[in-house]
Amino acid sequence: MTSEAITAAAAGTWKLGDLTVNRIGFGAMRLTQNGGAFGDGTPSDRGRAIAVLRRAVELGVNHIDTAAFYFSPLRSANELINRALAPYPDDLVIVTKVWPGRDPSGKWWWATPEQLRGQVEENLRQLGRDHLDVVNLRIPPSRAAGSIAEHFGALAGLREAGLVRHLGLSNATPAHLVEARSIAPVVCVQNPYGIGLRPDGLVRPRTCAEQGIAFVPFFAIAGIGQEAGTSGADSEEVVAVARTHRATAAQVRLAWTLQQGPNMLAIPGTGNPGHLADNVAAGALRLSPQELARLESAHRSGA
Repeated sequence: MTSEAITAAAAGTWKLGDLTVNRIGFGAMRLTQNGGAFGDGTPSDRGRAIAVLRRAVELGVNHIDTAAFYFSPLRSANELINRALAPYPDDLVIVTKVWPGRDPSGKWWWATPEQLRGQVEENLRQLGRDHLDVVNLRIPPSRAAGSIAEHFGALAGLREAGLVRHLGLSNATPAHLVEARSIAPVVCVQNPYGIGLRPDGLVRPRTCAEQGIAFVPFFAIAGIGQEAGTSGADSEEVVAVARTHRATAAQVRLAWTLQQGPNMLAIPGTGNPGHLADNVAAGALRLSPQELARLESAHRSGA
């Protein structure tokens, strides 16, 4: 399929609380380095990263996912977003996440409930904003079976104080979602999900759809490659559907994601202008019921 003249509007819209976004967005994690993640690749070209962000907005992207811990030794995703897009378009929604942190050496740490305000203020400072549109509480693996009430309650307090507009969850189980919603509204759940990727025990898209909550899958393109990026190997089903549409496997994966429900939001990330245009164009790709069934088979088989 051709990517020319296709904008993010082709994917349709959804609301994060009172904020309307196009369902194809942009993930900033890969802006700071080439290959790998979180500082283990080579530094990205700053000018090119800024150009990709500006082009994304030109193509109608108005939902950007980021975090203060998205940085490499030479680049910060938040700083790049600020430099590229401030003063921000009125309709641009920037979503960030807290609880994990990284010190300057790259070592990970996890915030206490009392430290979440500092993480929120760090994002505000880096992005040059007086409030954050959406903040996701990124739940650590160690809390998979535990309570998140203290941390989510701290974020709810920051929402009441006006520092945060809306709240979401990341890496959340159904129990986490129930607990969080008893404290404050949840507008989105950001969990790993894609063709062949269905993590056990985490919230699935259908649960969110039933409650009118956006589901924002990460690794929708990378699948089992996860932070390392795509492996270059795609299932026979994905390749066959891509060939039919003269599309890439990544476009098919994104189109499949969006067709899992109207509440699905995609946030593919890239530092490549060509890949950006292809990702946005995937929002216009419509798969037939037969193609969806074929891809569902690949999904269930872990392809």
